[in-house]
Amino acid sequence: MDILNDILDTLDLKGALYFRTDFSDSWAVTVPDLEQAARFHLVVQGQCSITLPSGDIVSMGPGDLILVPRGQTHIVSDSPVNEAPPLEKVLEAVGYDGEGVLVVGEGDSQAATQLICGHFTFRKGADHPILRSLPDYLLITASMRAQNPWLDTLLRLIGQQIFSNGVGASASVRRLSEAMFIELLRVGIEELDETDSLLKGYQDKQVGQALELIHKHPTSPWTVQKLAQEVGMSRSRFADRFGDLLGQGPMSYLSDWRLQKALSLLDHGTYTVQQVAIETGYQSPAAFTRAFAGKFGLAPTKYRQALH
Repeated sequence: MDILNDILDTLDLKGALYFRTDFSDSWAVTVPDLEQAARFHLVVQGQCSITLPSGDIVSMGPGDLILVPRGQTHIVSDSPVNEAPPLEKVLEAVGYDGEGVLVVGEGDSQAATQLICGHFTFRKGADHPILRSLPDYLLITASMRAQNPWLDTLLRLIGQQIFSNGVGASASVRRLSEAMFIELLRVGIEELDETDSLLKGYQDKQVGQALELIHKHPTSPWTVQKLAQEVGMSRSRFADRFGDLLGQGPMSYLSDWRLQKALSLLDHGTYTVQQVAIETGYQSPAAFTRAFAGKFGLAPTKYRQALH
């Protein structure tokens, strides 16, 4: 099975476009924090700079894309600056109502910077080693796009659709952006030192097989010994290798993943707590409630009530 798709479906990945821009003259805007989200900016035309809280400054040109995985605040500007008005004030100043192109400045179509900006959201409490391993930002350049033709095709389609003003363009872009996020993760996992160990874990014959077993059969009564037997390793050697590559032990990974599945089931609202406990491999509702409250700080019933 495709583990990455299972992970993103369970974490409830959703794409959202928040604006496409036509910025000219001197401009800058501070994008606010957004919890449980990853923001992106794709440069269609012109140049821009991204200033991150760390002090890192990223220069971008046509075709470049930046992903800010943890939704942290940052400045988008025509040239590097240390401060800028918040996005909300910029939108208010130009009277932007959320429809069409966000125009700031004189609107010179030949000289303006055109961006496609959006974000991806995950359900509250969503967590996984893949998300944790991503850096503060991921920059995809023209040369990287050339080496990843499927990602390049997606970005070109998004650029064409968003400026087409056709019926259903926004919905199409949202769906394309979700596919884009999957490809960005694939590129990031393959290209970045921060995710190198994680990639090796999924590619490792025995550890990768164990991960497939966990994701395919999360309710099975797995133990370290049973997983080790299934993949043909000794218990101690398997536990050490899994921990070295994934950054946590196999039982810790399994427990975390079951609870992510529980969040997904609770969000749907059609399962009782007892049913969720059974569907996620817990021996009893009481055991499930203890594990859930220990991880998220509130009981499953309270979590569900907070959704409404």
